[in-house]
Amino acid sequence: MDKDITKTTFLQYLGPINFKKFEELITNLGVDKYVKKLSTSKMIILLIYSQLFNVDSLSHLSTELTCDDKLSELINLDSISTSQLSRKLRDLTPDLIENIFNQLVIKAIAKNGVNAVRKKLNHVNVIDASTISMAISQYPWADFRTTKAGVKLNLRIKFCDQSDKIMPDKVVISPAKQADRTKMDDLVITSENALNIFDRGYVDYEKFDDYTDNNVLFLSRLKGNAKVEYINTGIKYVDGKEIKDSTVKLGNKGINQMKNNLRLLEIPDDRDPDKIIKIITNDFERSAKEISDLYRNRWKIELFFKWIKQHLQVKKFYGFSQTAVENQIMSALITHLLLVF
Repeated sequence: MDKDITKTTFLQYLGPINFKKFEELITNLGVDKYVKKLSTSKMIILLIYSQLFNVDSLSHLSTELTCDDKLSELINLDSISTSQLSRKLRDLTPDLIENIFNQLVIKAIAKNGVNAVRKKLNHVNVIDASTISMAISQYPWADFRTTKAGVKLNLRIKFCDQSDKIMPDKVVISPAKQADRTKMDDLVITSENALNIFDRGYVDYEKFDDYTDNNVLFLSRLKGNAKVEYINTGIKYVDGKEIKDSTVKLGNKGINQMKNNLRLLEIPDDRDPDKIIKIITNDFERSAKEISDLYRNRWKIELFFKWIKQHLQVKKFYGFSQTAVENQIMSALITHLLLVF
């Protein structure tokens, strides 16, 4: 679509956001009490605009607003300096942008029929993390490696329609050095019939025991060096492949062994038959084929990470502070949710 034509429909993209409700929150918090020009709502709109039209810097955004009468009219803001944009981005509390994100998640779930497919997908939640590398000289707060900084995007996604499309519904942003498993309490859903699928970075025996005690279902890839005690083993055949389906205990006796039994499926890799994929779960009810298919769906989150890095502004940041970075990432996820509509 031509960019000029797209600008005329920009406000339609923003339609799902309840700015009236958001403004009430802003007023109650007194956030914009002394603001004369660049309100919080206008800044968020400009961030979404920057994502939709791939604006690569705040100076570029300032220039577009000054030179484009149509854009100025749409936002009701004739001009704004780069320094004002930078200060607002730095001072804007990420919780406020997350409020809009959460508002859109609820609407998107209702609109795209998550409830309608829960029987099919069994209320599946896929959890994973992706790291965005940064220059350590510019982002010293973003602990990662000795020569590199980075932030980690810990994300939970849902399947949202009959074609198994996905959408994010929970995000935790942190310095990249922090271990994935430290974010499990924020991401794992503990409601009845929910199934949480995650990768090896989230393996935690103590958490697994706790989930099992509280009937929280999970499914994860097992680390290659995991200590496994086999209790019993059976052989199943799925799509012509022989699968070992075992009841096991994880961990070393007297050190960190789990008290609960788990189920271990050992599945030949489609891409390398000599390689075995080990899937651990506390779900003893689903068939081996269902477990295999559900774990395969985890790769949809990898495709989602690839998509947002290719199509949204999350690799080149507008500011250097942690707040500025988090605000830009959240605006990218909001933009994705608006496109879901």
